[in-house]
Amino acid sequence: MKVTGDQALVKKINKSLILHTIRKQAPVSRAKVSEMTGLNKATVSNLVAELCGQELVTEAGPGESSGGRKPTMLHFNQGAGSVIGIELRVKQLTAVLCDLGGSILEERETALDRHDLPIVLEKMKSMIAELFAAAPSSPYGIVGIGVGVPGMVDEHGVVLFAPNLGWEMVDLRALLENEFSVPVTIDNEANAGAQGELNFGAAQGVRHLLYISAGSGIGSGIIIGGELYKGARGYAGETGHMTIEAEGKPCSCGSRGCWELYASEKTYDNPDLRLPAQTTAGLVKHAAAGQEDALRHFAAMGQSLGIGVTNLINSFNPELIVIGGALSEAEPWLAEPLRRVVAERTLPYHKQQLEITFSKLGSRGTKIGAGFAAVMHFLGNIRISV
Repeated sequence: MKVTGDQALVKKINKSLILHTIRKQAPVSRAKVSEMTGLNKATVSNLVAELCGQELVTEAGPGESSGGRKPTMLHFNQGAGSVIGIELRVKQLTAVLCDLGGSILEERETALDRHDLPIVLEKMKSMIAELFAAAPSSPYGIVGIGVGVPGMVDEHGVVLFAPNLGWEMVDLRALLENEFSVPVTIDNEANAGAQGELNFGAAQGVRHLLYISAGSGIGSGIIIGGELYKGARGYAGETGHMTIEAEGKPCSCGSRGCWELYASEKTYDNPDLRLPAQTTAGLVKHAAAGQEDALRHFAAMGQSLGIGVTNLINSFNPELIVIGGALSEAEPWLAEPLRRVVAERTLPYHKQQLEITFSKLGSRGTKIGAGFAAVMHFLGNIRISV
């Protein structure tokens, strides 16, 4: 099918292409932008002038010359606006205020002991209002809010099913947009974490990635060919609910033996275990001090993580797996048993050139990724399929 468009659409596409080239490659000259985009120098010059006028691009001192006058270098203006990125966890609500380049300006966190929608929504609104007040002066102000939630989300920002919260059919985007009058993007928290790692963390430049968000539950963000894969209806990645024990423990999703019952923070709730703490942060402190129960529990969790990761490797054949979420803070004790299980159980050819790493963004990956989604919405990232 041929795609056609009027002159205004073509200009919008070209302008978006130039802007994102500058955003990713800065500092960069006009000539280099022309070369990288395939657009002629006159088109690049005219559209760069518009972007400078909109304060999205700035000019800086001269770059290296290959002969003749030194070129003026172009920069993406990260300070043109701000975004808020939020992660809704089972036991915590956390948020960051970022500039348009993903740098954290402010950070907030509060505990959640109940999941009733009115209570969670009120805490979320209060946190967002605080970050609005803390935002620096900029040409565009706060341009959007991104939220990562532990559940299935449709394309309209409706949380269809979040078993760990007890939510069904919650129109979270509409609730927040009506309150703050800025665009809101809602996505599964693992998808947001994958975007955070792909653009700012351990997965930059990777084409085939599995991001495993391990915390209060487990979810996966799947990147195939450099693009986020969401499945036929947008619900791919609910890997925490794949069965690893056929007759295992009952899960809140209605199934049994789900991966997250054995490899997430849900394991801390087992009354038969004598754990010295009931949080990852607490167990990390005890493990660092050599406490045997903490060390034994992290070893068991690492092994269970490895079983699920092996299933995903054999299914998707990725080049990189990133372990993120709250449990990434326990890397010193999870990494060895996880990698050992993968080495023992993964099909031989799937292991070739495969790397398993832990998030460089730590527990902030989802918030940064959610904020990045809001940035992309603001900048008008346009794609056309042919």
